[in-house]
Amino acid sequence: MGSHEPRTINELFNRAVERRSGQAVMSYKREKRWHDITGAQLAEDVRNLTVGLYLQGIRHGDRVALLADSCPEWTITDYAILATGAINVPIYPTQALDQVEFILRNSGAKILFVSGSKLLRRIQPALDNLKSKERPQLVMFEDAKGDNLTLVDLKRAGSDELSRQPDLYNQLSSQASPDDMATIIYTSGTTGVPKGVMLTHRNLVSNAMRSGEVFDLHPDDLALSFLPLSHVFERTVLYIYMSFGVQICFARGVETVGEDIKEVRPTVVTAVPRLFEKIYATINKRAAEARPIQQKIFNRAIQVGRQVAVLKDQRKPIPLRLAFEHNILDRLVFTKWRQAVGGRMRFFVAGGAALPSELAYIFLGAGIQILQGYGLTETSPVVSFNRPESNRIGTIGQTIPGVKVRVAADGELLVQGDNVMQGYYQMAEETESVIRRYEDGIWFHTGDIGSIDEDGYIRITDRKKDLIKTSLGKYIAPQPIENMIRSIPLVEQVIVIGNSRKFPSALIVPAFDALKAYARTLDIKVSEHGELVRHPRIVEYFKKRIDEVTRDLAPHEKVKKIALLDEEFSVEGGELTPTLKVRRKFVEDKHRKVIDALYPKFETEII
Repeated sequence: MGSHEPRTINELFNRAVERRSGQAVMSYKREKRWHDITGAQLAEDVRNLTVGLYLQGIRHGDRVALLADSCPEWTITDYAILATGAINVPIYPTQALDQVEFILRNSGAKILFVSGSKLLRRIQPALDNLKSKERPQLVMFEDAKGDNLTLVDLKRAGSDELSRQPDLYNQLSSQASPDDMATIIYTSGTTGVPKGVMLTHRNLVSNAMRSGEVFDLHPDDLALSFLPLSHVFERTVLYIYMSFGVQICFARGVETVGEDIKEVRPTVVTAVPRLFEKIYATINKRAAEARPIQQKIFNRAIQVGRQVAVLKDQRKPIPLRLAFEHNILDRLVFTKWRQAVGGRMRFFVAGGAALPSELAYIFLGAGIQILQGYGLTETSPVVSFNRPESNRIGTIGQTIPGVKVRVAADGELLVQGDNVMQGYYQMAEETESVIRRYEDGIWFHTGDIGSIDEDGYIRITDRKKDLIKTSLGKYIAPQPIENMIRSIPLVEQVIVIGNSRKFPSALIVPAFDALKAYARTLDIKVSEHGELVRHPRIVEYFKKRIDEVTRDLAPHEKVKKIALLDEEFSVEGGELTPTLKVRRKFVEDKHRKVIDALYPKFETEII
């Protein structure tokens, strides 16, 4: 294969499994124990499945959909689809049914892989709505009923064929060229119909190789993977791990991450900020239930840890007394935190949404480094991230090699590089609105507003379309305000509203476990969510804390009123996209009455 860099995902895969044929490249947990998959076993599975797909009539350029929870089979299927020259169309297990139907119809998928009968039952109504000629052939990972094929069937057929034509896999997988389409990923977006992002082998390989170069990974690293592989972030991260020799352990699911992380003891983990918010909420709940002396030590540890973290982040020396106190508190409090994440963690990488700086400081003070990165499905996805040795909290780091970012006149971030998508599938108009040609080449319009400092660190202030314009004509960026509010331990979720209104308000979902513990300390006897969120003392507590964390904002940016909600935003409820971004318009429509009550009709208050 020579020493040149891989140009397709197929080359990247074949090279990785060849190099590590006898070593464990992946692990997964079934029946209470961890099982390893070696490079040789993985290669055999992918070869057999590739030929099995070929025998099902899958050819270069065909679309194959994949709707499954993350597991080794997801990755094996991904590599096999690409090796046939076909295009992988991933679908989120939590995707709304009308979107599943739209994606299958729009992509014209010939085969649909589904991980199990439970998921199949969930999406059956979407399949029933398709005309018979639009309906893809089903292949189940397991527990197939009736005439549905399984992975085992395809692999067995592929294996038999390979004994007759030993070179068939090599012929198929070497046909792909860098500019062939590798995947169409439908972004549900916070508005409108899903858009199919077209990414080529070149897009994905260049992004994986350039990110890996500066990711500081070693072959003895161990990664825990739990984010959905239908999201381009985790999928590209797995290509990076594969290429740089990092063993991948698949968590059993988001709900078991806490347990799995202790067993696997990983050194690197990619996560979304939501995970850290949940970890911190759990730690806070335990602290609230501890004895007063322990609570005091805990609160002091957070305070001292934060001070140390801020000085570290500013590259300033830590005064001896502070270092001494931090050392003692570290042993009393923070060693337990590090053990809870396995005790060997070198760093977390956070993507997918803004990481509240407050949270990053607290974890850094506890000796746990979170590196924030940034990207979009349309950029394969990594644009920039903070490096372990030069992390700057509050920024999304510096661009990776080969990717350029600049700020347009209106503050929008534009991206150029081999990682930029080919466009949206069968949506020429939408493509032209975001990919534009300038004198110095083609640039992608991200829709994010941001700035770049003299050292090349990028900050994002907001989404262009999320900016709030008050009825007094003032612009407000809601995300920085939401991040401040989210740093309050009892806040689970928050959305700031105020478009065409006199002032901004906030809808808040409390962290109910921690809130109940807090209510007990106030001798408040209610435990029903609905009663808790309406209790005057609880509302007053949140308003006071919000005033504290937002005290440095300009007067027109300050949250004047709040409403506490008794139900969490969720994908099922429609408030969140499958990538856990808040669909603002949906939330505002759903809670229209609550919002209107915050703004009396005859508001005489002058702001």
